[in-house]
Amino acid sequence: MTHTAKPDRFEAARLQKLQTIVDLGRDPFGQRFDGHAAISEVRPRCPDESGVSGDAVRIAGRIMLRRKAGKLRFLDIEDATGKIQLLFSRGDLSEEQWELMGALDLGDLIGVDGHLRRTDSGEVSVMVTELTVLCKSLTQPPEKHHGVTDIETLLRHRELDLIYTDGVRDKLLLRSKIVDSVRGTLRAQGFVEVETPVLHAIAGGAAARPFTTHHNALDMDLYLRIALELHLKRLMVGGIERVYELSRVFRNEGIDATHNPEFTMLEVYQAYGNYETMMDLTERIVCDAVRSTIRRESTPNDASNDTRLVLPWGNAEVDLTPPWPRRTYADLFAEHAGCEITDIDAVKRKAHEQAAHGSIKPEFIAAMDAGRAHPDVIVQEVFEACVEHHLTGPLFCIDYPASICPLTKRKQGNPAIAERFELYVQGMELANAYTELNDPRLQEELFRTQLEGQSEEDSMARMDRDFIQALKVGMPPAGGLGIGIDRLVMLLTNSRTIRDVIFFPLLRPESAPRADQ
Repeated sequence: MTHTAKPDRFEAARLQKLQTIVDLGRDPFGQRFDGHAAISEVRPRCPDESGVSGDAVRIAGRIMLRRKAGKLRFLDIEDATGKIQLLFSRGDLSEEQWELMGALDLGDLIGVDGHLRRTDSGEVSVMVTELTVLCKSLTQPPEKHHGVTDIETLLRHRELDLIYTDGVRDKLLLRSKIVDSVRGTLRAQGFVEVETPVLHAIAGGAAARPFTTHHNALDMDLYLRIALELHLKRLMVGGIERVYELSRVFRNEGIDATHNPEFTMLEVYQAYGNYETMMDLTERIVCDAVRSTIRRESTPNDASNDTRLVLPWGNAEVDLTPPWPRRTYADLFAEHAGCEITDIDAVKRKAHEQAAHGSIKPEFIAAMDAGRAHPDVIVQEVFEACVEHHLTGPLFCIDYPASICPLTKRKQGNPAIAERFELYVQGMELANAYTELNDPRLQEELFRTQLEGQSEEDSMARMDRDFIQALKVGMPPAGGLGIGIDRLVMLLTNSRTIRDVIFFPLLRPESAPRADQ
């Protein structure tokens, strides 16, 4: 037996009005509505003088506000381009149209025909002559629209957030413009966009915990990809010398202000380049995105103002004007951690100090004290705890310890250093790039070293032999780059949490309603 939840009093009232619309011979969920114009196109055509009847117009939108004054009824409707006020006069409408108007609620979608008119107070309005119901809303607007904030409800029901929270729709639409800009920059540089498999037999290309699934027909476990890297490199071996993918990756890990288990990653590979090539490309990608999506005011007498790329960030600003400084990992570590990365005893003392402040987990300290942590891994833990939050940037942190970079070419003359950079802005890692390792023998050795001690059932403990075989065919010297698109959008929209720039962030499931509710 199926139990259907009873409508609450708000839905019940709306259902009564829906029946009124049906009784009037109208479809409460509407039909095709041709010939309507965008509200943003209609508003400028309104006469400047109040009381004068202007152009005939046809528009459509959602009811956001309603009020009455004597024999007049006022509705504010909104479409994707803007808002406008509607005027309904008892004397200008038929009995049927007036009754139809009385069956409307906040959130309903309607179409109207009428004439533009400016009110005595100067408000651009449409004097309605014909009303068409396009969709009856059965849901009461969220309380947030009346001053009460329920952020989880709005995130869980993003469609309500887009309708009723100022700025949310604009921010998420700006995300699309940023992605378009990234693709345009790469296209102009001769890069080819491709699509690679989401399901992987081996979760490779990064050190992260994968999501697992099972393919019934082949009776094999598979993993949602944690990175795009290895397939893109195989394409570069195959002769696609400038290649990229901008798509979703999945990591079965925690959620916080800058992490979501499903996120959008850009990975780019350029044959015959290196990590310095990727620094130049990263600057171009980010700065082009700023120029194409952020309106900047310029002063005619100040030519320099037109080239500065300054964005708000909280109560401060971030200056993205290139070129961006480049500093070594070792120098930044010494400056902010207060010791050299080669002084492992001092680094361990710093790790204990940070653990006391809660910046490093106790289980890592236990592994370190038991001798189970590589010295460079200890250094990296301290770097994340002591250094990253100081890197307001934009700043390229370059030349990382080689042992934590298994896919990276070593610096000529110093094999302890990997040619890698990370871009930091306001303490947030925005990009990661390498001079790519293309020696198949060294790559296989580094894979083996990295996988030592991991259990055989762990996907990361299985050698990606297809990738090694591809390297044996011969991969050109190359630079590779990864940019977190969600974080880039955070930066360019002054958003402090990743969930604000993802259309549908992952949330805990709601408790299921009882059958008698």
